[in-house]
Amino acid sequence: MSENSFVYVTYIRTTPEKLWEALTDPEFNRQFFLCSYQESDWKVGSSWKLVFPDGRVADSGEILEIDPPRRLVIKWRNEWLPEVKEDGYTRCTFTIEQDGELMKLAVLHEADGPHRLIPNVSKGWPLVLASLKSLLETGKGFERPPSKG
Repeated sequence: MSENSFVYVTYIRTTPEKLWEALTDPEFNRQFFLCSYQESDWKVGSSWKLVFPDGRVADSGEILEIDPPRRLVIKWRNEWLPEVKEDGYTRCTFTIEQDGELMKLAVLHEADGPHRLIPNVSKGWPLVLASLKSLLETGKGFERPPSKG
């Protein structure tokens, strides 16, 4: 990780179609994205948002590229931390590749320069993606951890 990018790679025992569905279906999202979910019609140029369980918009942006079930690129901006929001947009790229019986999922979250969102996503993505792996392999994702005081 640098101050302007974060990369995470994991291997999941699933199919490319099931992994794609998990990444793009709101009901699937709720099961691994710590009860949050994404909303979009998943077409290039379409709006995108990540919604907290209470309905507040956590992040928003636009679909930049989509190639199911191989690649998804989202223009991404934090909406709930004013100091992070003012840094503007980042890009998040999901790449899915088959590797034998496994799916290799790579997530690259990057900014054009230093950005306060990158340290935040470097803490969040590992938990979210471990939850996704757990959901697809065992049928159960992680619960949202309790807030720290």
